Amino acid sequence: MSKFITNRIVLSIIVFLFNINLFAQSDTLNHFYPKNKFLTHLGEMQQIYQISKIDPLKKEINYPILSGVGLSYAFLIYEINDYYKNTWWKKNSDYTYDGTFHIVNDWNYALWLDKFGHAYGTALISHFFSAGFQAANVNPELATWLGVIGGFGMQLYVEIQDGYAPLNSDGEPKWGFSPGDAVSDFLGASYFVAKYYYPYLNNFQLRVSYFPSEAFRNGMKPDNNISDDYDGQKMWLAFRMKNLLPNNLAEYWPSFLMLSAGYSVSGIGEYATGNKLTPSYFIAFDLDASEIPLHGEFWEFIKNTLNYLHFPLPGIKISNDGISFLLFAY
Repeated sequence: MSKFITNRIVLSIIVFLFNINLFAQSDTLNHFYPKNKFLTHLGEMQQIYQISKIDPLKKEINYPILSGVGLSYAFLIYEINDYYKNTWWKKNSDYTYDGTFHIVNDWNYALWLDKFGHAYGTALISHFFSAGFQAANVNPELATWLGVIGGFGMQLYVEIQDGYAPLNSDGEPKWGFSPGDAVSDFLGASYFVAKYYYPYLNNFQLRVSYFPSEAFRNGMKPDNNISDDYDGQKMWLAFRMKNLLPNNLAEYWPSFLMLSAGYSVSGIGEYATGNKLTPSYFIAFDLDASEIPLHGEFWEFIKNTLNYLHFPLPGIKISNDGISFLLFAY
């Protein structure tokens, strides 16, 4: 039942602030120059040998930054664990706690909106931690894998803990380990890694938009947590049309303009399991933040992070009520 929770937004903020100073740093290459023009032949050969050993692509690991990434991860695991212990996992006398592990299939929960959220959340967390490792001068490929292990591991930890859910009065578990959630987490992690090995996949970007629902604003959601405020969430898949269209059409398409397909669910109520759930579909324009003319590692990080968000632009909504035009599809 764990979702893209408030603590994971805290993750984004903390690691984002942590990385601001990291990406502002730059590496310098140590050159070897003769101290005077009276070097001996042997000294000249030593200089040449030293220069030949320089690898301009090699970076020394920044262990203080690397330690900071590790400490940030440990802190976030602690915070998430503490949050759930006081909310979802908090013991209640109305339930029976027998310590057994339960598997509960919830494939239709929120009409799959939460499954998209799991994939998105894992990819986003992986993005932040991978950026942190790269800021510590870890090899980009290794940083990608370490980031995705961190993202998937964080999600899977909560899923496993959910498996030890209490029992209702009828002997059924209140919730449990969700195979659908775990598979979605894995797909989000796989998507993040695949983008590294197959750059073409960067033409497809997972995004999210959120505006608090009326129920959330009135405090009617469990724990008042945005992770379960599905009425306020939309999941998007953005397309870089400039790269996907045939050449004769792509030349007329602005490079900064993307097209996104969105999905939302309404009528969810308190626990997203009612029979009156109504899906809606969207097609809207979007923006490619990578086209912002700001350069350098820090700004690339900022732009890549912004591309995990859907920008409010004109679009259409397709639902049971028909097709409607939206000035700001968000």
